[in-house]
Amino acid sequence: MLMKGEKNQTFGRDFILLGLLDPNQYGLLFLSLILIMFIAAIMGNTVLILLIHLDSQLHTPMYVLLKHLSFTDILNISNIVPMMVSNYISGRKTITFEGCGFQLFFYVSFVGTECLILTVMSYDRYVAICHPLRYPILMNHRISIILAAICWLGGTINSIIHTTYVMLLPYCGTRTIEHFFCEIPAMLRLSCVDTSQYEDRVYVSAVFFFLIPFSIILFSYGQILRIVLHMKSKEAQKKAFSTCSSHLAVVAMYYGSVIFTYMRPKSYHTPGQDKVLAISYTILAPMLNPVIYSLRNKDVLYALKKVFGKARSHRNENLG
Repeated sequence: MLMKGEKNQTFGRDFILLGLLDPNQYGLLFLSLILIMFIAAIMGNTVLILLIHLDSQLHTPMYVLLKHLSFTDILNISNIVPMMVSNYISGRKTITFEGCGFQLFFYVSFVGTECLILTVMSYDRYVAICHPLRYPILMNHRISIILAAICWLGGTINSIIHTTYVMLLPYCGTRTIEHFFCEIPAMLRLSCVDTSQYEDRVYVSAVFFFLIPFSIILFSYGQILRIVLHMKSKEAQKKAFSTCSSHLAVVAMYYGSVIFTYMRPKSYHTPGQDKVLAISYTILAPMLNPVIYSLRNKDVLYALKKVFGKARSHRNENLG
């Protein structure tokens, strides 16, 4: 005869996502805002990928890495927002055990990959500004592709390890996840076994994927600013400071959120905090990245004008 906990584990495999929004007028307003941010993120990152693909002048290591960053952002936000919106509109809060596993796997993989790509991007800028003569050797097209592949591989392997462990945990009693997607800290709260040893592994993983990369980024931009301060041109200094401050603002928001989420003990997690933090790196960052990193860039704007110019000329020829 099955015990109550065993029945839950055997028959109640589906999870319940409480979601982010309450079913009222304010929830609907906030949902509309999230949808606008989702569309902006998809459009901005897609335009950037197409520009880099179409314009040969953007086939450089920096833009190769930006293309991978944009692709990661599209996948990350698409893994979270559509299901959240669908659940809110339909009123259905359940997610299958398998669906939760897939969402968790892709989420951890994309977040880990993005953290590593941001680190490689900072290294690219460090080499370009601090060691310009050695740039073709230290950072060329082939090396940028290899580094991007390593980022994807690292994020995927890390995700396989964590997803496998979390999905094999026994979940007793309620399977209500106090979040708007399947996320590790929220799911650990549902387990009926002691997960303290696994939390230590999460902490170690966070050090390698979040803390060390963030330190490398800070070091890289610190060296860049040191070079900038010795520039004679005030215009060049102003431009460099503007670019670095914008990049660091996005990086600080992204890394600050994930570090605070994954480097706190389980007892210090609250559903409200975790939801707010998750919004910053699953929705806000994908929307802001194409604007901060690329669409303010003169090369990208020039490529955009050139592509639209060609499209307009082609249209006029067809009409003529």
